[in-house]
Amino acid sequence: MADIFTKDNLLFMLRGAGFSVLLALGAVAIGCVLGIIFSIFKLSRSRILNVIGNIYVEIFRGTPMLLQILFFYLGVPVIYQRITGVRMNANPYIVGLIALSFNSGAYQTELIRSGIQGVDKGQWEACETLGISYGTMMKEIILPQAFKQIVPPMVSEFIMLIKDSSLISNIGALELLYAAQVLGKKYYDYLDPLIIAAVMYLTLTILVSWLSKKLERRLAVSD
Repeated sequence: MADIFTKDNLLFMLRGAGFSVLLALGAVAIGCVLGIIFSIFKLSRSRILNVIGNIYVEIFRGTPMLLQILFFYLGVPVIYQRITGVRMNANPYIVGLIALSFNSGAYQTELIRSGIQGVDKGQWEACETLGISYGTMMKEIILPQAFKQIVPPMVSEFIMLIKDSSLISNIGALELLYAAQVLGKKYYDYLDPLIIAAVMYLTLTILVSWLSKKLERRLAVSD
């Protein structure tokens, strides 16, 4: 037991935790961009854009995250090879980031859509009266107000991504859970590494929640 709690092993697990946080940050950022795009699609008067937005959300919210990760890691290279005849070796980190981002984007689409719809209708009418273009109105007036309303659920989404990043251990990416599994195999003791991983996950989520509350208070003051 004592051998597991060495400086090198703890640093190895911290490195895995760092990858988990980086993946979650990247996914929530890319997912936010996707969320903005597809929420606008869903709010558009164009039926085609509505359908595209709805299909995207239903697919990525209606299927398991692990299935999506395995599809991008195992399925996409097969499709690529059948089309081009060239074999593609998927990078587990890139695949993990893509899968997490698309999944997060589907959830953020609904968050952002509800935030946009929650903006006072008077704001929309004032913009139309002043002749402000739709793009400028969304960028300068509507989206900033919408994001203030969805900070808490967005933080919850980030916390979920930190935990869901553990799923990419199934494709061999070094993150926190994978690091715990490596040490478990090395020392024939899975209990202690898993306990350490659990403590690290809990610490990360508590820290993010604390920072979120401080941000919410600042936004409330700015209003």
